Amino acid sequence: MKVRYSYLAQQFSNCEDLWRSLKKFVASGDFTLGKELERFEKNFAKLIGTKYALGVNSGTDAIKLSLKALNVGYGDEVITAANTFVATVGAITELGAKPVFVDCDDTFCMNINLVEKKITKKTKAIVPVHFTGYMTDMPKLIKISKKYKIPIVEDACQSILANINKKNAGTWGEFGAFSLHPLKNINVWSDGGLITTNNHKYYKKLKLLRNHGLVDRDTVKIPGYNSRLDTFQAVVGNWLLPKAKKIAEQRIKNANYYDRNLSILPQITIPPRPRNHQIVYHLYIIFAEKRDELLKYCIKKGIEAKVHYPKPMYLQESVKNLNYKKGDFPVTDEHTKKIITFPCDQHLSLKQMDYVIECVKSFYKKIKIF
Repeated sequence: MKVRYSYLAQQFSNCEDLWRSLKKFVASGDFTLGKELERFEKNFAKLIGTKYALGVNSGTDAIKLSLKALNVGYGDEVITAANTFVATVGAITELGAKPVFVDCDDTFCMNINLVEKKITKKTKAIVPVHFTGYMTDMPKLIKISKKYKIPIVEDACQSILANINKKNAGTWGEFGAFSLHPLKNINVWSDGGLITTNNHKYYKKLKLLRNHGLVDRDTVKIPGYNSRLDTFQAVVGNWLLPKAKKIAEQRIKNANYYDRNLSILPQITIPPRPRNHQIVYHLYIIFAEKRDELLKYCIKKGIEAKVHYPKPMYLQESVKNLNYKKGDFPVTDEHTKKIITFPCDQHLSLKQMDYVIECVKSFYKKIKIF
């Protein structure tokens, strides 16, 4: 049986009404910062629970422009997670700032107990990464933010509708940064991103930053970027956004099914599932003994399992100037040896999930014999 990782063909298999909307949109010629984008931004802000949302070119730009709005620049330090994807770090370094890494815990998010010792006079912002669909312990981080008066940019690129005590990712800090990449829980047909905020002053500044710093066609107020979410993609976003809550619910249901059936295996460890958190499972990741062998076995059986990520960001060549060495972040290092990702999207059938479960059981049964 084939258990694919990308579900896009199924997600957009029945979208005749979307095609009609796109045809109508194309006839309007309203391609840049158009009405459909404004509608998408308002709908997204309402979904997340903020006053404002702005569409930008990507999740990476959502982080970068948020930091830029805080005047982060050369020589500044930005605290973030050691196990994050390159996009988080790229957004920081593109502004000339230095990423300062913090180890994660078994929720795959930044260990907040380690943050304060990383703060220096150069610390300009903190970027917690709500990795895999979990959320960083924001109540604790908010206390640190207020104590040191350091603003927070939430990297919520993998966590649309994740929440703690019903308060959504992207509503805790000064900014929330979201990705609409095709493989995210809510996506468009290209790269895309959104920034959320409750601060009107920041909202106005971001509107300038994403559009060359232009007040109007002939007036450039500040240096800016070309980072507008295409109105075409906003049409796609408006079609999919009403499905957001059901998508999250189905992913949670699928993950719970995996948890119940895989947790009985002594070789599998399920990560903590805090009761007051809603985890939305952009990635379904568990810890597995003999991970590399299991990964090969699953791929051979037609299951597109993956590892997010086999080599941590802090050890990548692109940041060798930071002089980190293996062992500096022991939990992140340990995760790279044990984590495995299984498909968990809303379009998986029960038969496919049962096949994944049976293959994992079969693998450990075989290696036990030999």
